[in-house]
Amino acid sequence: MKITEITRLQAYLQDKFENDSIKLMQRPNATDSVEMMIGDEFIGVAYRDEDEGELSYSLSICVLAEDLPLD
Repeated sequence: MKITEITRLQAYLQDKFENDSIKLMQRPNATDSVEMMIGDEFIGVAYRDEDEGELSYSLSICVLAEDLPLD
């Protein structure tokens, strides 16, 4: 993903989730995805998908069971 594309997607996510701490960072050896961070914490990966001329992005967020609040 190009820097301009990453910047636009990051601004969208910050606005949508009302959180300026969301940062997208390039991944070594990956051109179709970026890491999504909130502050210093890894949250997931944002993937770029281009199919039949249509461009979209998807988020894959991982939540560990140990990070969930107790009942």
